[in-house]
Amino acid sequence: MIKLIATDMDGTLLNSKNEIQEGFYEIFNELKEKEIIFAAASGRQYYNLLERFKGLDRYMMFIAENGTFVVYKGEELVVNPLDINLAREIIKVVRNIDNAYAILCGKNSAYIESNDERIIEQTEKYYARYEIVDDLTKVEDEVLKVAICDFDGAEHNSNRYFDDFRDKTQVAVSGQLWLDIMAKGINKGVAIKEIQEQLGISFEETMEFGDYLNDLEMMGSAYHSYAMENAHDDLKKAARFITKSNDESGVVHAIKTFLNN
Repeated sequence: MIKLIATDMDGTLLNSKNEIQEGFYEIFNELKEKEIIFAAASGRQYYNLLERFKGLDRYMMFIAENGTFVVYKGEELVVNPLDINLAREIIKVVRNIDNAYAILCGKNSAYIESNDERIIEQTEKYYARYEIVDDLTKVEDEVLKVAICDFDGAEHNSNRYFDDFRDKTQVAVSGQLWLDIMAKGINKGVAIKEIQEQLGISFEETMEFGDYLNDLEMMGSAYHSYAMENAHDDLKKAARFITKSNDESGVVHAIKTFLNN
């Protein structure tokens, strides 16, 4: 019996055209009827996810900002903030990385300090609420994470600038351009375990889908852990199962297969 299904968004539930997979809404209605919780587990902002699932938010769970903020049926279940002073240190490092920009991800809004069209375009893809400010280190908000948009590639460029932060923060490569830095020990997998504990859901009663390195820990919090066919090789090694690619409706296919068994 499955009681919770959590899926990443980009490269997983969303196809390469940024569209939710065909057949999702029919499957969602079936899950709702069976009282199986469906969660979007993403590095995206909560308000961005609300927009993507307009009309479904009163039934869904949102595991936003890589596990730092969880909302279910409009109620906050989990908030795992990043110390604001650490966030400010990170911002200062990012300012010295060529072609990289920091996004301060607050509970109320996201914040950037550049008018560069490239970072505005990327910010608007993932953050429905954002502000342009003069100085990110002066922002007052509950900080969930610092996201770094690195146009030279996050995994092999900006990732190496934060070795001194790995003992005090959680550093995750969350996309080709994206590096996310959260509070130490916080990730999607930890958020799933907190949800399981609060709602009385077991490891065996949980199904998960992901495609990238910020989904690694999530693969260890469910028996039914699926990597997409298009997933990073390291994620495929961590997952128990492989499903079709995001462009072949792999999430919908796997859930349908489970429901029909």
